[in-house]
Amino acid sequence: MKTHRAMRASSALPALALLISTGAFAAGGDLGQAVKQPTNWTAIGMFVVFVIGTLFITKWAAKKTKSAAAFYTGGGITGFQNGLAIAGDFMSAASFLGISAAVYSSGYDGLIYSIGFLVGWPIITFLMAERLRNLGRFTFADVAAYRFKQGPIRAFAASGTLVVVAFYLIAQMVGAGQLIKLLFGLEYWVAVVIVGALMMVYVLFGGMTATTWVQIIKACLLLGGASFMAFMVLAQFHFSPEQLFAKAVEVHAKKDSIMSPGNFIKDPISAISFGIALMFGTAGLPHILMRFFTVPNAKEARKSVFWATTWIGYFYILTFIIGFGAIVLVSTNASFQDGSGKLLGGVNMAAVHLASAVGGNVFLGFISAVAFATILAVVAGLTLAGATAVSHDLYATVFKQGQASGAMELRVSKITTIILGIVAVVLGIVFEKQNIAFMVSLAFAIAASANFPVLLMSVFWKDCTTRGAVIGGFLGLISSVALTIVSPAVWEATLGHPTGSALFPYASPALFSMTIGFAGIWLFSILDNSARAKKDRGGFLSQQVRSETGIGAEGASGH
Repeated sequence: MKTHRAMRASSALPALALLISTGAFAAGGDLGQAVKQPTNWTAIGMFVVFVIGTLFITKWAAKKTKSAAAFYTGGGITGFQNGLAIAGDFMSAASFLGISAAVYSSGYDGLIYSIGFLVGWPIITFLMAERLRNLGRFTFADVAAYRFKQGPIRAFAASGTLVVVAFYLIAQMVGAGQLIKLLFGLEYWVAVVIVGALMMVYVLFGGMTATTWVQIIKACLLLGGASFMAFMVLAQFHFSPEQLFAKAVEVHAKKDSIMSPGNFIKDPISAISFGIALMFGTAGLPHILMRFFTVPNAKEARKSVFWATTWIGYFYILTFIIGFGAIVLVSTNASFQDGSGKLLGGVNMAAVHLASAVGGNVFLGFISAVAFATILAVVAGLTLAGATAVSHDLYATVFKQGQASGAMELRVSKITTIILGIVAVVLGIVFEKQNIAFMVSLAFAIAASANFPVLLMSVFWKDCTTRGAVIGGFLGLISSVALTIVSPAVWEATLGHPTGSALFPYASPALFSMTIGFAGIWLFSILDNSARAKKDRGGFLSQQVRSETGIGAEGASGH
């Protein structure tokens, strides 16, 4: 097809989608550079329309963002809108590409990503959502620090947030540069600068309100594009999934095995650790948790999770159909393959090739523009979470001990946004040729090992103390980083040590580092007999009453 020139890439690109996927847990080879392609004006034109529309939204949101509270939470957001925004924050374009590619390569086993993500949401629904909204105002640190000494616990929470945000942001920026270079034909550094600049505009001027609506629009575009693609695939098989699967088994090199588990992760320890990071990491991601403070009450928070789970579940069902559709329509079409019979641009381009196959150049341009829009939505949410951690948790609460004015807090938020944006752009350019797949893996592992244990234990265990939460949390954070460094993903693939020399043999450290985090919280809490510990334990009852009833919770006016 005439669009295929704009999709050719170096053989290094198979790791690209996993890089910026929310489910990137396996390290690939060094990314190298995507080959710059002829400019795809259709994709650029559609993206410009998206940018112009979202800039108008930002202008409107700026009129409503005059206080720190409005900057952090927006206000006037319903549970349905927030659920769609959460889905927009959570579904990356590359998770769309990565999961489709996993299904394209391994069939049934590709669902391990989506199942891992989905089973994390009931944890948030039944354990966290209502309590988060009743106890907190702006960040998850408000919840964790409810009955503890403010300084130490907020210093830990801000540290965990910033580390997660940093690794996530770098991966998103590098992925953005390589993906846009491939699909749009732009220079790598230009793509990174565009993403960084637009992200700063959304957050600086529109705060949570603009970020929310960017995420809502992006979610609708991504869901619409994926729905159309799945519809066009099923239409060729009389809307019979059975016929689609039968044809896929017939043409796939692995034949019947693509309908059975066992092709993806064969080591049970890695599989368990992988699943733990996906499930509990989701419940510890600061930019996701922050969204529960944008709604007026606990009822709307529960609605948020319900709708987010609905849209995310629907999206991952679509990626399964798209993956099998690519097996049938892409792998059998020689025009999508290079001279050696391999897919142009690697397996992670399967969904992009399928877009061209079912919708031609216009639909290919649409999917390319949605990919860029998706990255913008994700980095805006991450940046806002990082800026809020610095201004609200560190500056206002730790340094100013609650005495900072709203105007100064807002100013610090905006300064932090600019700094985070510049740092993200610089690091995105510096890391251009590095294998950074492990960074997203590390973000999930840290969220599962540090943020989630502290959040859970502080809310549900009456004997948890400030000392236990801070020491255990930092142990989870440090161990997850350390084990990742000595894992094959970094020790061998990035640092260049010989194969088989990694000190930690598994893909994800979450099984071990989360255990260390929980054990640390428990041990140092039961050993803590200080006066502060007695006060911490004594505050549990009032915390429990507020978390379960909402009596005394911040109302919508507080937003």
